[in-house]
Formats: sequence, C-alpha cells, structure tokens
Amino acid sequence: MKTSWIAALGAAALLGAGQAGATGLATCDSGPRESWQPQDKLEKMLTEKGWKIRRVKEDGGCYEVYAFDETGERVEAYFHPKTLALVPTSRYPRK
Repeated sequence: MKTSWIAALGAAALLGAGQAGATGLATCDSGPRESWQPQDKLEKMLTEKGWKIRRVKEDGGCYEVYAFDETGERVEAYFHPKTLALVPTSRYPRK
C-alpha cells in the first residue's frame, strides 16, 4: 500500500512538471502579453454580471479570478486573456 502511494505521488509530480509555472486548474495558449486585454476590462465585465471580485492574477497563461459569482457562490475561475472567455475547468464548467 505504501509503495502504490509513493508511485502515485511520483506520477503526479511528473504530470505536473509538464505545466511549468502553472499551479491552477487551467492553462491558456495566450501568446505575447502585448496581445492580452487588460485585467481591468475583465473585472468590469464580471462586476457588471453581478460578480464580486476578490482577486485576479495570472496563472498558466490565463487570468485566474477568485470571486463570488452572481449566485453568491465562491468560485475560482479562469479566463483567456485575449478573448476574456471562460476557460472550462472541473470546478467551474462552462454554463
């Protein structure tokens, strides 16, 4: 049992190594930062939909947003920095 647990940890480490710099649930092929839309525009768009933004940061080439959505549910959502489209994840699938 101990051996399988160690093997699982090793496999997870190898899989995670392929996404250098990404710590979250999503990655975006976003290209150079000059082509990204500003975070302020994303925050305004979400606020107009009723979201309460707690934090926005960059992760895996995406904008990672910690917020409460329009239903009051706490979410960690990812958005593509060029299109500002929601990037579906297991925690926050596309509605």
